[in-house]
Amino acid sequence: MNVRRRRISGIAVTAATALGLGTLSACSSDSSAAGNTDKFDVVASFYPMEYLAEQIGGDHVNVTTLTEPGQEPHDLELSAKQTAQMGEADAVLYLKSLQPAVDEAIAQSDVKTKIDAATLTKLEDHGNVEHDHGGEEHADEHAEEEHSEGGEHALDPHVWLDPVKYAEIAQGVAESFEKADPDHADDYRKNAEALAKKLGGLDTAYKEGLAKTDSKVFFTNHAAFGYLAERYGLTQEAINGLDPESEPSPARIKELQEEAKADGVTTVFYETLVSDKTAKTLAKDAGLKTDVLDPLEGITDKSKGEDYVGVMEANLKALETALGAK
Repeated sequence: MNVRRRRISGIAVTAATALGLGTLSACSSDSSAAGNTDKFDVVASFYPMEYLAEQIGGDHVNVTTLTEPGQEPHDLELSAKQTAQMGEADAVLYLKSLQPAVDEAIAQSDVKTKIDAATLTKLEDHGNVEHDHGGEEHADEHAEEEHSEGGEHALDPHVWLDPVKYAEIAQGVAESFEKADPDHADDYRKNAEALAKKLGGLDTAYKEGLAKTDSKVFFTNHAAFGYLAERYGLTQEAINGLDPESEPSPARIKELQEEAKADGVTTVFYETLVSDKTAKTLAKDAGLKTDVLDPLEGITDKSKGEDYVGVMEANLKALETALGAK
């Protein structure tokens, strides 16, 4: 499946960059920019990394995030100030391949501890998952790089939506924190154990909640849920090949209508950070319902939960309803 291409206007990029000038201080847990506190200063690339840093670091860390609440992380552009301040941090926590601007800045940074979440668990190929990070030209370059490395498809980066794999990443982050800040190693270890219990409980809830359902197929406009689907025996079907603002072609509508009937699909899911126009158009034409399945790329006032666990619990309820859980 192809994830729909993401495009933002030059004006949006400029606005995001301008807003980004204040991001490091505005999003900090204690309003102090990285490198300017007596705590262990951690720069997180986007919300799932920020959550891990805060949960594991507790009172010993000062966490700043490069992606503002409500900002689409794939489209992130960094300001010169953000890039410079990143180098002043004690550690940077990111997920390589998700945000090319971040990858580039980290590669050029001399920050001592660089934690790539993609190396802390196994990423997988869930079909032809492509991301347009900033335009077709970049996508073509990315495709050429993959081809030269012998890979047919990009590895799916949405690993945080699988609580088991997210827990594996959390363990690796804790070990990196312990090594980089040994004075507080015991607390990092204890906090990581507490987080592991939370994520284990979430995994159990998903296993039990989705064990018996009328259907195992769900429709979404963003193919972010490959790991979650694989973990719990489901199949995600993305409304592929479509710009978020465009309407599905008659042929695609017919194809999805037929699949909905065959697989007992009742609901088309959309997400909080992207327009719901495509999902609602498909749902209306196919006689289906709509609901939110949040890929947890950021927390906003529209999120159905205050943090990672809360939103994942809301996602589970949405899936249970849509799939006809017993």
